[in-house]
Amino acid sequence: MTKSLGTITLNGNPLTLIGSAVGVGDKAPDVELVDNDMKPVRISSFRGKVCVVASVPSLDTPVCDMETRRFNKDAAGLSNAVEMVTISMDLPFAQKRWCGLAGVDRVTALSDHREAAFGNAYGVLIQELRLLARAVFVIDREGVIRYRELVSEVAEEPDYASVLEAVRGLTV
Repeated sequence: MTKSLGTITLNGNPLTLIGSAVGVGDKAPDVELVDNDMKPVRISSFRGKVCVVASVPSLDTPVCDMETRRFNKDAAGLSNAVEMVTISMDLPFAQKRWCGLAGVDRVTALSDHREAAFGNAYGVLIQELRLLARAVFVIDREGVIRYRELVSEVAEEPDYASVLEAVRGLTV
């Protein structure tokens, strides 16, 4: 198992990432997650669409809340050929509750709580917390990663403009 210390920090404190980091040009690993109704969902089920996959530590934290609401708002301005997904280690019940309260209806919330399969396959599992690092992957219609951002400070938001630019470049 690959480990990377200090690639990210939380409030300036270095953390260890577990898993194999994927990069631009790599085939997106096909892992199984759980939706808000406890049904399995595979990353490959989004093939044929451009898919924005954002991993966050927990929807019940301020930055993750802001990020997911922002992507939900951004999704309204994109075509139906784009799927927005947020993945966390939160239990599906908590994700469903949070999405309902936040009015998030354009982002699909998926849970990696069972096996941390996404965290391990994408290299974003935080060893010390068993949470996912803040990262964004844009996957093209064929399942290839075309954009990757690993946010170096977990308490900061991703570069929304660059994410949307990558998406628009794949949907023209």
